[in-house]
Amino acid sequence: MSGEPAETVAQFRDRARAWLAENLPRLDSEDAMVLERDALTSWQRARELQRRLYDGGFAGICFPREYGGLGLGYEYKKAFDAEAVAYETPLLLNVPSFAICCATILDMGSEEQKRTHIPAALRGDEVLVQLLSEPSGGSDLAGVITRADRRDGRWILNGAKTWSTWAFAADYGLCLARTDWDVPKHQGLTMFLVPLAHPGVTISRIQQVNGSVEFCEEFFDDVDLDDDAVVGEPGKGWEVASRQLYHERRTMGDGSEYTSGPGIAEAEDISVDLIGVVERTGQDGSERVREMVGRALVHRAVHGQLSEHVYHSVVAGTLPPAAGSIIRLDMAEVHNVENDTAHAIAGAAAVVEDDAGQLTIGTRYLGRQIASIGGGTTEMARNVIGERVLNFPREYAADRGVPFRQVRRGKAVEEGQK
Repeated sequence: MSGEPAETVAQFRDRARAWLAENLPRLDSEDAMVLERDALTSWQRARELQRRLYDGGFAGICFPREYGGLGLGYEYKKAFDAEAVAYETPLLLNVPSFAICCATILDMGSEEQKRTHIPAALRGDEVLVQLLSEPSGGSDLAGVITRADRRDGRWILNGAKTWSTWAFAADYGLCLARTDWDVPKHQGLTMFLVPLAHPGVTISRIQQVNGSVEFCEEFFDDVDLDDDAVVGEPGKGWEVASRQLYHERRTMGDGSEYTSGPGIAEAEDISVDLIGVVERTGQDGSERVREMVGRALVHRAVHGQLSEHVYHSVVAGTLPPAAGSIIRLDMAEVHNVENDTAHAIAGAAAVVEDDAGQLTIGTRYLGRQIASIGGGTTEMARNVIGERVLNFPREYAADRGVPFRQVRRGKAVEEGQK
């Protein structure tokens, strides 16, 4: 209320500590649910926990008050995160729903989209995902061929997307589509907010080599959308996508102010308990193993400091927004060092299911490259850093400035353009 003194970070942290103890289960208690990202029950649980946070006044700490958040600074979020480490929190909703999709809508969406979808997500009523990559494309996001044609005052969406993380559990997807084939590829795009329950949307899950089915492929068959579904302006979807990628790269590096609870580096199902691996394999006395673990833990600690530095530098304007790729790149290095270290320590125990209980280390290793691909590949991150942070010359591109219809592509793509 106006006139009341502002709550200090210390007061906020004390209040959060008391509330968490009263309202959320501790991870070491029987009440905590084991997180299985592929299971719909885990997503339902995350929605329920998010509603508790919302009702308790701890949802969307850095989102503006007018859109359902608390409107507080980054230091309040960090204080809450520190207190929440020991508790079961709805981590599933952080990425991409809050930190990427809601953040993009906050920056680029209409007032109606902000007032509708951000509060709904903060209440746990909606989950949003990204619909960007396509079966026919690689890392060239601007080369998408999923199309949206104007017909009788509506947009008709046709095409396919792939590698969409957790689309099976989502309500809406931010979908980049081509709406003009006669201009260069970056100019003929439009971003749409697509309801995934639409009868024209078919979602199939993709099983990875490590057994996970978190990725999905989506097929759009005459999905009709009105103008309210456009995020930004028609034909300016690349501007929205660029902002979306900015949030994605920061998020993959644990540098977003819009997450809640432990970040990616600390999430128990992603980071590796290296000390536990050492103890379970009986190698406490090995100097070599201690050095390996020390190196990995130093990487993690340095990443935390780097993430803080880049975040505050971007906010202060001393680094451009593209600097988010720095922490995205470093996060991949931390992830790889941790997984390589765990695999080296576990040895043969990582590939068999026995009393040592180290099979999860081997399974994690099968997905080692995920951190080097998600949020754009590490090679792309290096390009962004070189060209947009260090201002190196851009690489040559043969299709730059060429109408997309004239860009040489595969036969199947050319047929789809007709």
